[in-house]
Amino acid sequence: MFRTALRNVFAHKARLLMTVFAVMLGVTFVSGSLVYGDSLHRAATARATDGYERIAVSVFPEDSQDSPNHRGGPAGIDAATVNTLAKVPGVAVAAGRVTGFAAVADREGRLLGHGPSHKGGNFAPGTTGTDPAYRFTQGSGPTGDDAIALDETTAAKGGFRVGDTVRVGTNQGAASYTLRGVFRTDGTTLPAGGSLTLFDDATAQRLFLRPGRYQNVDVTAAPGADAQQLLGRIESVLPQGTGAATGAQLARIQANLATNDSDTMSQILLGFAAVALFVATFLISNTFTMLVARRTRELALMRAVGASRRQVRRILLTESLLVGAVASAAGLAAGTGAAALLQTLFAPADAPAGPLVLAPGTVIASLLVGTALPMVAAWLPIRRAMAIPPVAALSAAEPAAPARTGSLRTGFGAALLGTGIAAAVYGALTTGRDSRTVIGLGAALTLTGTIVLIPLVARPFVALVRPLLTRLHPVYGSLAARNTVRDPCRTGATAAALAIALTLASGLSVLGASAARYLDRATTHDFTADYLVKPAEGGMRMTPDTAAALRKVPGAALNQSTAYRLAGTPSVLTGVDPATIGRLLRYDVVEGSLDRLAEGQIAVAAFKAEAAGWHVGQTLPLQRQDGERGSVTIGAVYRADEQSNLLPSITAPDSLVARYDSTPRTAAILVATDGGPSRTARVDVTHALGDNPALAVLDQAGIRAQDSGSIGDQLNVFYALLSMALVIAALGIANTLAMSVLERRKEIGTLRALGVDRAGVSRMIRLEALVLGALGATLGTVLGVFLGWALGRTLQESVAGYALVLPWGRLALGVLVALAGALAASLRPARRAARVDIPAATAAQ
Repeated sequence: MFRTALRNVFAHKARLLMTVFAVMLGVTFVSGSLVYGDSLHRAATARATDGYERIAVSVFPEDSQDSPNHRGGPAGIDAATVNTLAKVPGVAVAAGRVTGFAAVADREGRLLGHGPSHKGGNFAPGTTGTDPAYRFTQGSGPTGDDAIALDETTAAKGGFRVGDTVRVGTNQGAASYTLRGVFRTDGTTLPAGGSLTLFDDATAQRLFLRPGRYQNVDVTAAPGADAQQLLGRIESVLPQGTGAATGAQLARIQANLATNDSDTMSQILLGFAAVALFVATFLISNTFTMLVARRTRELALMRAVGASRRQVRRILLTESLLVGAVASAAGLAAGTGAAALLQTLFAPADAPAGPLVLAPGTVIASLLVGTALPMVAAWLPIRRAMAIPPVAALSAAEPAAPARTGSLRTGFGAALLGTGIAAAVYGALTTGRDSRTVIGLGAALTLTGTIVLIPLVARPFVALVRPLLTRLHPVYGSLAARNTVRDPCRTGATAAALAIALTLASGLSVLGASAARYLDRATTHDFTADYLVKPAEGGMRMTPDTAAALRKVPGAALNQSTAYRLAGTPSVLTGVDPATIGRLLRYDVVEGSLDRLAEGQIAVAAFKAEAAGWHVGQTLPLQRQDGERGSVTIGAVYRADEQSNLLPSITAPDSLVARYDSTPRTAAILVATDGGPSRTARVDVTHALGDNPALAVLDQAGIRAQDSGSIGDQLNVFYALLSMALVIAALGIANTLAMSVLERRKEIGTLRALGVDRAGVSRMIRLEALVLGALGATLGTVLGVFLGWALGRTLQESVAGYALVLPWGRLALGVLVALAGALAASLRPARRAARVDIPAATAAQ
């Protein structure tokens, strides 16, 4: 049986080639996802734990977080404790550490580095004058309050050399320092993609904590000392409120934290791989259906000469196994190469580097998936073929006509589709934790029901587009329409693969466009100023000095907020200048007047007033966190989005905020210049901020790009991943048309004999491909929009202001891409049809 199966595979190798390619693409996706995920996981683990081997024990203040990984509370550890730790037997070095936010500017004042962290720290030399955490490649450690050292990567990006002047911004403002050294370090102090600036002890304590205090102490063990025993000795001398953990414990915690992102990425990639494999299943099943139909006589003859059904079935399954084995081996090799390419070219700039990891589990999973998929997909066509009696198959002049869709299939498909739609609508219209799970189940049922019912949809859809086909060409358009519905099951299976890919692409487009519109409104709809000044990174905060400096810029207004309790409700009052706020933010007042801010009254967002039951003219008791009491009167109510990044929920005059809080938190600074936004105005604002690289000066376009630009980037990545499914679907169309041409050689030869030229035959095949593409694209787009609406509805509860947006341009582009792919897939089958030999085809029986 194996020899027979091998001979049959070589005999039909051309017809099986696209099946091999489809399986290979699916396995490539699976193996590439696993290899890339494993490589990223190992690299992230290595990066996160790098350097902890030099730390025997870490000492830290215990606080409410009660975590060994927590790096100190506000009080810190005093120098006396550090000296005590240095004298513990088995301790080689006890280095007190101070860390905080520090951003480095390049020579043009732009922020250097990217990623989540721009850090500053202290250089803590031991008795030998060296710090075990840093290895200097140029110069030496900083000494004095005007000196710094930079990590090697940051210095190279900025083009800095020892002796250069470097601008550094911290939470205390920006200042210029002299570069004294360039160093290398490990992951314990320098996160991937960030920057690290070292100061001397006194300067770092002044900038990040307070004089004489450290946030934690790194203890290095003397040669031969055991870390666990050293931990016990250290714990016995620690003051109350201070804890300790070994470096190995910290490394395990960091490894768990660091691999969350890589695990999420692996799951996303595997999800798209599953889609690609699901689409490939249709191509494989369709291919084997057509192959078995073409080989009906051959299989019947084998039965007639003594082969049992089981033997014939085993031969066909062995053929599918051979196809899968070849495809899975090729897919594993291609997936490993794709993972290497992703790791080299498309990894995030702040992703850790590491070797490629090909785990045994990846090899086994890829080979199992690649070999099992063709066997599963071929099972149903083989079972149908075995049901045909040998006598009937031998007597048939042509392959048996495909069975029409039965009432059982119709009822089953309708039940699945109706249940899926009902579940998706129910999940969309209800709220709760499980609503998205219900929608996901409904989406799966809806897709399955659509796939089952596609053969029924094919005929009415072709009837709908037939006038357009006949307008393109009366003869060839009519022939293409008839040929497409000749086998509705084959047409439906071919279009289903394309429909699945378009469903996902359209759903993502709807969600992405709706989210982008919401973010755009939340970030720039209420913004009428010229510039927004905000921290460039999350670790930076505005200081009173920064706010005071910017007051000198004409048109600048501060959004300073502080926490209160209004009428017993926890609230945040944002202080603004009543004289200028109208130029900076758009307030849609529905009751009262914003002019009452100048009278010392407050304005409240409508959602806040409705929730608390407040109204204009009402006087509310006010209580500060320190217990001081007062009262305020509501002078206006305005519309505002709960998720707005700029328009506050309660607006108060800055004089009122200053009366109850001398150090309010400055969240943002709005600037409206006299001449409008310009390069000169931007430079003036930047200079007024002290040329601080940690502060970003953004116009409307900058705000929009910063807050919503990442959505477009993520969608582009997902579209690229879905393109694999589109390629497989296009292969399915090409395979279907190729097999159709083989089955219709006599018919095509007759058309050629009656006077149809080669161009006419090619046009007919291309029109058939367009009908298949249009059917899949239409169903996929409709389902995608429906599921995008359903998932979007679940966001409205947590994201106020979210509304459905239909991206007509992107949806149309998806349809055009599908049609173009179908047309491209038809080129080779159309060429083969045009080259059919007329005498041989008309003489074939």
